[in-house]
Amino acid sequence: MAEEIKKGGISVDIEHIFPIIKKWLYSEKEIFLREIVSNASDAVTKLKRLSSLGKADGIDVSGFKITVTLDKGERTLTVSDNGIGMSRDELERYLCQIALSGAVEFIQKYEGDGQEASKDGIIGHFGLGFYSSFMVSDEVTVVTRSYTDSPAVKWVCTSDGEYEIFDGEREERGTDVIMKISSEESEFLTEGKIRQILNKFCAFMPVPIYFVVEGDEKEDNEPVNDTTPLWQKSPSECTEEEYKEFYGKVFNDFKEPLFYIHINADYPLNFKGILYFPKLNHEYDSLEGQVKLYYNQVFVADNIKEVIPEYMLMLKGVLDCPELPLNVSRSYLQNSGYVAKISAHIVKKVADKLNSLFNNEREKYEGLWDDIKTFVEYASIRDKKFHDRVKKNVIFRSATENGKFYTLDEYLEIAKEKHENTVYYATDVTTQAQYISMFESEQIQIILLDRMLDTQYIHTVEQDRSEVKFVRIDADTAVLKNDGEITESEKVTEIFKKVSKNEELKVKYESLKDEKTPALINISEQSRRFEDMMKMYRMDGMPNMPTDMTLIVNVNSALVQKLISLSQSDEEKAHLLAKQIYTLSLIAQRQLTADELKAFLNESYEMLMNI
Repeated sequence: MAEEIKKGGISVDIEHIFPIIKKWLYSEKEIFLREIVSNASDAVTKLKRLSSLGKADGIDVSGFKITVTLDKGERTLTVSDNGIGMSRDELERYLCQIALSGAVEFIQKYEGDGQEASKDGIIGHFGLGFYSSFMVSDEVTVVTRSYTDSPAVKWVCTSDGEYEIFDGEREERGTDVIMKISSEESEFLTEGKIRQILNKFCAFMPVPIYFVVEGDEKEDNEPVNDTTPLWQKSPSECTEEEYKEFYGKVFNDFKEPLFYIHINADYPLNFKGILYFPKLNHEYDSLEGQVKLYYNQVFVADNIKEVIPEYMLMLKGVLDCPELPLNVSRSYLQNSGYVAKISAHIVKKVADKLNSLFNNEREKYEGLWDDIKTFVEYASIRDKKFHDRVKKNVIFRSATENGKFYTLDEYLEIAKEKHENTVYYATDVTTQAQYISMFESEQIQIILLDRMLDTQYIHTVEQDRSEVKFVRIDADTAVLKNDGEITESEKVTEIFKKVSKNEELKVKYESLKDEKTPALINISEQSRRFEDMMKMYRMDGMPNMPTDMTLIVNVNSALVQKLISLSQSDEEKAHLLAKQIYTLSLIAQRQLTADELKAFLNESYEMLMNI
């Protein structure tokens, strides 16, 4: 006997589901106003579309607007439009059935497969947004009249989901949604709160929105929104001043942005936006970026990570993506390959802009470099594709030559005769001035890497170009040496170990071209980078890592020759001189500790007394 199979649809008990919608539909209650105003905008968009298709003949489709009216005395907030309106049958169909989307039905009827829907700016998709009104209301009344001139109809529903339908009174087409604000939600009866919500979510909706406060003699003669925001225009139609004004208005930032990227993608991605590089005050300002995501000119969220890569969140800007697969609350994205393509396109546009500036406006690019350097390095570290796109145009500031800039290839071309594929750099022009002077005297260019992120970035470069090595100037003296035989002194070596209080101190004798410098400290590049990394990630109380340090003794120095002589005849003076030479080598390499400085000063005073 065949198994009996029963099929059916899940039934929903309004008595149980309505309280859940009322409480949990959106994470933020203020979103209700965005949803109701969005529905009003859709009502206008639908009528415009019907008119363009020749299905609304004889209808005046000019003067569209949305009015938000606050009546504190009646405890009501009303959203009115003069859009498509609804007949009684449509009202019963769309308002009395949860999750039946009139927008989706309209798209399917008039747009075929829906591929053009986003271009018409229809916002609603889930058929749930209207019910967000019950998150803040005890009762919601809808009065509507269809553009077809069918009689007006009135729908009244309480917060428990019980509704009644009456004949309505409304002479003009359109819809009024009248929300009776509950006593627990009185904040939504304040003018400031409503303005704040409209400014946040509706500032760029495509239909003019007017805000009216009953009993207030002042009325808004101007819309609270900009229906044609800058990102909807062609870049050729926008001026430099407009881009700056838009930035200041949207982000309340008194500092002008460094530059901007106007994105106007069509097929197959279809999204628009403007991204700004803000002026950073310091290396860590990147945390304060803000990219606002819009959906057909309706604000959705800030910095949705699926659209904007984490390493680009220091940017400021707006993106309008009308085909994003949003969830019901429009606050998060559903997983989609389309989203990944948008993200990749944004990364490409940013890289293209940087390359364009370098290739066409290098002087301007160099002037901006200190402000964008952190972003470029961090993005390159996090994303190999981004690094591959911009790596040829990353520039390095010289530690000398009045800060002249070089690309890596430009630097290596200069260096190939004396130190091929080796990039010498300094991290502090003051502390390392002695080293810089010695390298400069050999006509060796030094670049300046004075930010914590630099060490990580050059590691990325070295991984990309294995033949290239970055070496800090206190890590290598090979290019500073004379040829010839070197005589070492075991006695002097022992003296240096004693005065340094380090029996493990490495002492190496070299003949340096600079006769004035008696000794230098060399720190292993690998050791120092590891130490830098540990400093960056060190937890409190974690001990310092030992440093691989070598004292380079310059036998070409008269002071060293004097020390060698004293080591044989006057050990006390030899120790005093060795201590001075050692401490001076520390000063040339790093800042002294408090104890080291105190000892150095006392010993210097003692030497002066013996002159």
